[in-house]
Amino acid sequence: MTTTPAEPVTPAGPTVPGEPAAVAEPRRRRRAAAGWVLLPAVAVLLVFFFYPLATIVWSSFTEPTVGLANYTALFTDGVSVTVLLRTLRTALIVALVALVVAYPYAYAMTRVSRRTRAVLTVLVLLPFWTSVMARNFAWYLLEQRDGLIDRFFSLFGIDGVVLLGSVTGVTVAMVQVMLPFMVLPLYSNLSSIDLRLMDAATSLGASRPKAFARVYLPLSLPGVVSGFSLVFIVTLGFFVTPALLGTPQQSLVSQVIETRVGDLLDFPGAGAMGSVLLAVTLVVLFAVSRIAKPTAALNQAVDRA
Repeated sequence: MTTTPAEPVTPAGPTVPGEPAAVAEPRRRRRAAAGWVLLPAVAVLLVFFFYPLATIVWSSFTEPTVGLANYTALFTDGVSVTVLLRTLRTALIVALVALVVAYPYAYAMTRVSRRTRAVLTVLVLLPFWTSVMARNFAWYLLEQRDGLIDRFFSLFGIDGVVLLGSVTGVTVAMVQVMLPFMVLPLYSNLSSIDLRLMDAATSLGASRPKAFARVYLPLSLPGVVSGFSLVFIVTLGFFVTPALLGTPQQSLVSQVIETRVGDLLDFPGAGAMGSVLLAVTLVVLFAVSRIAKPTAALNQAVDRA
């Protein structure tokens, strides 16, 4: 009489269909360990970011009375809407100009030698090694009356070109400050594009401009959208440059919020304006998540080629 050995008892079923339990268990442990590693960062964000943000938004709806009084006053006082529109327009212009300047620069970084690319990268990173205050004070000296910009235009018979205290002067300075934030995402994207696709398009009869517009540009769209959205969002809440180079008559949202908090002690009104700015930022981020799809851009470029 023979007996068959008993089959070993396996642990609980795997998390993935068809995956052995010996593989699933270590995977669950790694996920649990990753969760514990992320816990301190999540706690810091909750305490120092989300809690103050939630407090500001809550006070905008509950002080001095519960309701939308702060938001109603925001859109009917005749000043806040003008400031919001000026801020959105300035941020849009800064992002567009930075994109026009940064795109050829980032493209050149992908076509030069390794040594030249290192030099170009250092030039991009150099502003990060300089204080923002120092850079803005440098622009203060350049844009004031009898500054370098005024003297340059006076050589051509154009006198009185004083950018200090104007939205134009603030825009020019912010473009220079924000330029690295545009170049780096663009270069990261453009460096991953296979340039042989351009050669393939030209070998099939397309001209260089047409190959660039139909193949290279769609592939670079994720980098364009990422850099544009980053510069646009940061510019919306930028404070140092408008405060030093602008004027109260041409103030942006950050200056108005500072005035309401520091001078008028209008915390609910400042919270309402900050909440509107946050809503605009969330809308931009949502649009970026819908537009910046590298796989879709790659498929379209391949189909066109």
